[in-house]
Order: sequence, then C-alpha cells, then structure tokens
Amino acid sequence: MTIVSTRDFRANQGKYLSMALEGHDVVLRSRRGSFRLTPIEDEEEQPKRDVTAEICRGMKEWKKYLETGESDYFRPAEELLYELQNSDK
Repeated sequence: MTIVSTRDFRANQGKYLSMALEGHDVVLRSRRGSFRLTPIEDEEEQPKRDVTAEICRGMKEWKKYLETGESDYFRPAEELLYELQNSDK
C-alpha cells in the first residue's frame, strides 16, 4: 500500500493514477481524512442524467402543488421556518 499526502498527489497525479490502474493500493491522506484511489470500470460509471426530464418532473410536481397544495417535495414556507426555528430545541 502506498500512502501519499494530497500535496504529493497533486504534484505526481499521473504516477499515482497509473499505480491505481495497475492494481496497487494508493491512499491519499489529508486533514479531512484518508481516501483510497480506485479505478472505475466503464460499466460502473454513473449513467448520464437526463436533466430535461428532471426539470419536467419538477415542473409537474410544482404545478400539482400549486393546484392541490399537496406534494412530496414542496412544503409551505411557514412549515419550513417553524422547522428551522425549532431544530435546535
């Protein structure tokens, strides 16, 4: 296992990425914690988001909320403010 600082990693990224691709364990250690470099296979990559479809779903949900006052996502501002004011209690 190779442990490197984030500073060293930034200076030698290609070296450490190549090591990870070859199967070596490479760990980045920083003030925020330790992180293992792991290559991702093509089939493991996240599918591309369909942003247009997400926007359309959001607009339909907003329209439903405006018409019925019911939604899984939207709540009245008063309810959110009450929750924020009482979250520390």
